[in-house]
Amino acid sequence: MAYVTPVQSHSTVDTFTSVSREETVRISTEFLASPDLEITLEEQIFTIDCAGLDWDVGVVVYQPTDQSLIPIGADGKKIGIFLLHGGAGDYKSMERQAKLLAAKFGYRVVSGTFPGRLYLDDPSRDWPGDTINPDGTVRTPIWKHGEHITPDQYEVRQDESMRARYGRRTFAKAKPATLFQDRLAASPLAMEVACRTAMQRMLPEEEFSIYVHGHSTGGPLQFMMSQRVANIEGVLAIENSAFGYINEQKHAWSGSMGKAKGPARSSSTAQLRTDPFDELYIRTWRDTARYAGAEALGHEGPDALLRLPWLMEDVLDGWETAKRRPQFKSEYLVTWNIVGSLADAARHTAARLGLDDNATDALVDEYVGLTRELSGPGTRRVPNVLFGISVNSRDHSPDVYEDVILPMFAAMEPAPLTTVTHFQAGRHYYISPEDELPYGIAPAVFSSWDAAIRGGYFVQH
Repeated sequence: MAYVTPVQSHSTVDTFTSVSREETVRISTEFLASPDLEITLEEQIFTIDCAGLDWDVGVVVYQPTDQSLIPIGADGKKIGIFLLHGGAGDYKSMERQAKLLAAKFGYRVVSGTFPGRLYLDDPSRDWPGDTINPDGTVRTPIWKHGEHITPDQYEVRQDESMRARYGRRTFAKAKPATLFQDRLAASPLAMEVACRTAMQRMLPEEEFSIYVHGHSTGGPLQFMMSQRVANIEGVLAIENSAFGYINEQKHAWSGSMGKAKGPARSSSTAQLRTDPFDELYIRTWRDTARYAGAEALGHEGPDALLRLPWLMEDVLDGWETAKRRPQFKSEYLVTWNIVGSLADAARHTAARLGLDDNATDALVDEYVGLTRELSGPGTRRVPNVLFGISVNSRDHSPDVYEDVILPMFAAMEPAPLTTVTHFQAGRHYYISPEDELPYGIAPAVFSSWDAAIRGGYFVQH
């Protein structure tokens, strides 16, 4: 099988590799024609104790039935992949990716879920109904089996300040002194503990090297984890955002209309988020539409607007399936570097736990530190990163990588190796099918990952 080989250079000239649509199709065809290993999958639910609360966490482990077939990477350890979904999802959102990686390459793949996102009330894990109910109440997380956030714990609010990007946004605002407020305040810590525990349990350090991937919103959380688990050796960053503080600068740059080009450019009215810690964002069909519009523009140009009814039919039809996934978000504090709200969440949690001033200050530092790399004595370096972007990505343009993201990684001490592969096909949800690409650009992306892992790209020198 032919692979896309990442460039191993820090120079600006050699940082980008472009893969033509024809080459992407060729690699995909070869990848899908290769034999599949027999694999098993197993859901595991475990409970973590974080910030004085219990949280039920769900993951699925995919691996060859014959575990002796799990391959060895360039560093001499078995290859393990830890996946995180994006803002819409749970582990089921990454099921096709996980099955391909396990069946084609033999990796052990652990697919995680943000705490609260898994529908623990039904074995199917499909959420019932819609995110906004006919009576005006909304869907809320299930952080612990048997525990539900009731409508008396929140107020439903709407916001129109970012309509150019999101349309009309709906939130559930937690009322003071409720379990909902306590859970939202503690959730940034719970995300870190949940991911770390899952990796330690399913991809132990003595046996595996871990390569992490978080789609879209999952990206900043995986970058945050990249120094916090001892055997994470690389970041596989296709269509995912970077550390929260870098993501903030990316959106500031895009919103400035500076040098951005093409459909990835955000609206000139874009603004940075200032979400309070005690608000839950409720997604709707609008979140599907904001990607569909940019992708149609990239494929068809302005004439895409001439078939707006058709586009909206596709959006609404797609939402009928998408609404089975959780479709709510509370992680913007980390992913958009909203440090003021992170500090407020830390102080709320500290007060609930009865911490003194020194312990409260330490907790604030811990929360705020979730948005950027660790530094100083005793910290692990940021591992090498293999970025990838699709041709019609809404939020990831080559320009923003060259002007903002790569320079910010280069400024780290020590700087990781970073490269960008620009696939001339695909969209933000990179496994979405299109002509000649039944799994989107995912097969070509995964081929580049395998070549990098086995070829030593992630081995630190």
